[in-house]
Amino acid sequence: MSILKEIEHGYETQFGNEANLKFRATVRCNSLLGYWAAQKLGITGPETRQYARDIVEGDLENPEADGVFKRIRADFDDKGVIFSDHQLRRTKDEFAP
Repeated sequence: MSILKEIEHGYETQFGNEANLKFRATVRCNSLLGYWAAQKLGITGPETRQYARDIVEGDLENPEADGVFKRIRADFDDKGVIFSDHQLRRTKDEFAP
């Protein structure tokens, strides 16, 4: 029976490690996308870092499928940044893990 417990523990550990790596990769992707979007929006200085952080935190608070895309799309529309949905999705995919 202890062999089965060891195997179970091994799988649980592996699952936890994979989930942790996926989480970290997603945060990194969203952060890079936030810095990129800040540049396009003309945000400079410390506000750039804060904007990227807001993108990451927004995704953590409300992790809907297109939440990050919708946020950046809305910010682009508000500031008059001309960038198609296709271009924005493609750029988002380039930062994806």
